Amino acid sequence: MAPAKQKILLPAILLANDLLDGDVIFWATRGWSVDPAEATVARDEAEAAVLQTVATAALSRGEVVDAYLVDVTLRDDGLPVPNHFRERFKIAGPSIRQDLGKQAAFAHLRGRA
Repeated sequence: MAPAKQKILLPAILLANDLLDGDVIFWATRGWSVDPAEATVARDEAEAAVLQTVATAALSRGEVVDAYLVDVTLRDDGLPVPNHFRERFKIAGPSIRQDLGKQAAFAHLRGRA
C-alpha cells in the first residue's frame, strides 16, 4: 500500500538549506535566495506541485538538503511568515547576537505575522 499523500497547507513557500554553507534558502522567481521576501508563494495546489517538483529536482542534483514546503501567513506587506516556530526560528537564525547579520535582518520573523 502506498503512503497517504500529505495535505499541503496553503499558502506555502519552498524552504531548504544550501548544501555548501548551510544557509536557509527559499525558491524565488530567479532561483534560490536567502531573502524570505523573495520567496515564491504557492497559493493553490498547482503552484504547490510546481514547488514540490523544484524541490525534488534540487535534491536529486545535490544543490540543497532538507527541501520542503512551509505553510505561511502573508503579512499586509506581502512578506511570507512561517506559521510554525521551527521555521520562523530557522529563517531568523541562531538566537546568539540577534543584533548582527542575518539575525538582525530577519528578527521580525521570530514573532507571529
